Amino acid sequence: MTRPDAGRGLEGNLEALWYGQSPLAWLLLPLSFLFGCAVWLRRRAYGAGWFRMQRLSVPVIVVGNLTIGGTGKTPVTGWLVEFCRAAGYTPGIVSRGYGGRGSREPRLVAPDDDARDVGDEPLLLRRQTGAPVCVHPDRVAAGQCLIAAGVNLIIADDGLQHYRLERDLEIAVLDGERRVGNGFLLPAGPLRESARRLRDVDLVLVNGGPAGPQEFVLGVRISGLRELDGEGECPLEALRGQRVRAVAGIGNPGRFHAQLTDAGLQVIPVPVPDHGTVDLVALSRESDVPIIMTEKDAVKYAKTGGCPVWVARLEVRLPPEVGARVLERLRAVGS
Repeated sequence: MTRPDAGRGLEGNLEALWYGQSPLAWLLLPLSFLFGCAVWLRRRAYGAGWFRMQRLSVPVIVVGNLTIGGTGKTPVTGWLVEFCRAAGYTPGIVSRGYGGRGSREPRLVAPDDDARDVGDEPLLLRRQTGAPVCVHPDRVAAGQCLIAAGVNLIIADDGLQHYRLERDLEIAVLDGERRVGNGFLLPAGPLRESARRLRDVDLVLVNGGPAGPQEFVLGVRISGLRELDGEGECPLEALRGQRVRAVAGIGNPGRFHAQLTDAGLQVIPVPVPDHGTVDLVALSRESDVPIIMTEKDAVKYAKTGGCPVWVARLEVRLPPEVGARVLERLRAVGS
């Protein structure tokens, strides 16, 4: 079996630097200062009108975070699609398509697309929600493509720093355990922007930890398992006490491992880089210990024989006030 930390060496070192007490962070502060100046100047340029922001003809909700790595943006985006659809909107999703090959023109994601072409998160959102998803580095162009396809609400997945796209509602998602790490900007810390940026967003959702003032707890839990190879399902509790191998090519796999452990499973972590893959066939040959993977991982794998492979379904829970604030802002935009 591969060492648990193999394949995540660089990511593991960065986590130790950004979320630990490494003295190397202080040595990198001059570079962080330069990065911070560039970030401030760019935002200032948009705010002053030196760089042009573009408003689309429909409301725009942006979901993002301040730190590098996963915080739970994609589950929140999926929740927003379902919530807004129930309120009478026809939402569409724009995404950069990180991890995909990209294309010169905005691309509408099809359910049978390959994650290597469009990215794992856009493909997951397309399959889960059934909403139109368009991938392109230029979110404005992607949004215009969706409007042409008939949507009347744009939800931008991971677009907080894409200032060219004018937005009506900003939602920031924080990792409740890691928060903003050591508080430094890249490369000394994990921050893309200063933590003060949180004062400007409309909603701050905290995933997996206590919420502070003006913040809301985001609950993301495993609601059950489905077979990767078929339609079979089983409750997570059915594997209580068993050894399982956890495949999680996400920004914070520890959160996934902890959920499995809390459910009484004996977790063997399988090292996977963020947005990466492992040889599932070879992994199945190594042992008949069941594999459990995240939904984001599952879209990257074809059906395979061998040991059981389960996909963890996620359920998102948010306080009613979050939905009320979203609708209040959308109605204000439409009035």
